[in-house]
Amino acid sequence: MSFVLVDKPRPHVTLITLNRPDRMNAMAFDVMVPFREALEAVSSDNDTRVVILTGAGRGFCSGADLENSGRIPGIKGLTRTSIARRSMEILDDVILGLRRLHQPVIGAINGPAIGGGFCLATATDIRIASDTAYFRAAGINNGLTASELGISYLLPRAIGSSRAFEIMLSGRDVDATEAERIGLVSRVVPGEKLLDDAYRLAERIIGFSRVGVEVTKRLLWSGLEAGSMHSHMDHEGHAQLYVRLTTENFEEAIRARRDGRRPEYRD
Repeated sequence: MSFVLVDKPRPHVTLITLNRPDRMNAMAFDVMVPFREALEAVSSDNDTRVVILTGAGRGFCSGADLENSGRIPGIKGLTRTSIARRSMEILDDVILGLRRLHQPVIGAINGPAIGGGFCLATATDIRIASDTAYFRAAGINNGLTASELGISYLLPRAIGSSRAFEIMLSGRDVDATEAERIGLVSRVVPGEKLLDDAYRLAERIIGFSRVGVEVTKRLLWSGLEAGSMHSHMDHEGHAQLYVRLTTENFEEAIRARRDGRRPEYRD
């Protein structure tokens, strides 16, 4: 059985599905290792313009598998401490891999996103949730920290520091309605319409130029780390000049608007 499914349900759209529904797609290494490999492959697939990430069954991802963590590659001869570090590196690679993808990633959050699953959802570029989805920073409930896999960096930037502190320190559930209200997700839709909504958004993004979309994603992420607004605006300006001067996208957009048609971008 393949624990990660990679499909192309629409032109230029790759759908990645975490496929271990009996464990609510828990982050066993039997799932995360092929997931990491799938991200690397999709990033190099130039036919793919948008990636959609979802879970099989009733859950998005329930975080760490507390019963069976699965097989960890390349650990023969290592001590317990070194194995733990290698394990964390695999999970870190998944979170960072989502960010490094050339293509924007839409998280279709079809159900509970708990612990590491919450981190995984937060690492996607855009999140759309089904009405049955909820989010929980579970580590604090298990005698650990709620901070893992980048969530203490990403969540405050997504919803503000006070809300992030409260959610992570209380370990409480955030249902889909609240998630939409506080900006954790872009919108909430009935579960049966979730993928169709994600596909519509993907098709809209695909209609824009490849370079425009890829550079916009990169600048949005780099803006979260910018040392100052001035330096980031400098990066934005150079990126805009690069696209303007090295492509004919702007001219094509003007022609298409004048002709009453959709633009056909070559870059």
